[in-house]
Amino acid sequence: MNKNQITKEKTCAFYASDYHFEMITLPYIEKKLEEHKEVVVLTENNLEDTMKTLMSRINLNEEKKNNIYKINWKNDDLNKFKQIKNDMETNKELIIFIKGKENYIKNINENIEKWISQNNKVKIIDCYDVEEVGKHFTEIVSQYENVLSTTGEKKIEK
Repeated sequence: MNKNQITKEKTCAFYASDYHFEMITLPYIEKKLEEHKEVVVLTENNLEDTMKTLMSRINLNEEKKNNIYKINWKNDDLNKFKQIKNDMETNKELIIFIKGKENYIKNINENIEKWISQNNKVKIIDCYDVEEVGKHFTEIVSQYENVLSTTGEKKIEK
């Protein structure tokens, strides 16, 4: 995470695999889509196949599944940055998941922060590979206000 990050809400999540990331975030994403918020998933690797597998095995109505499928689950940062820029220009409420290695998360945050003003309704959720951050877990968590887990978003007690 960029320590100079200007977005109002700082949230992190930790995952063990692509499926685990999807299981943690799916209920949260579904809720935010119901609230008519835009959701973008910036990811270092393509999640399209694992998401299709997961969606085929969960009990959701077709409308909700279709809304989730509309999210670009590929590692297609250029088009996603265009979407983010457009969403910000039209003042949409935006949830951005950044999933990947520490360096990827840092670089994406630095790029996004160049476009975000204090007035934007943008929430960024940095999603770390728990195996990669292992020993740095406590240090990373201390930089955030909230953590997203399978039970939802919780305030981090300092």
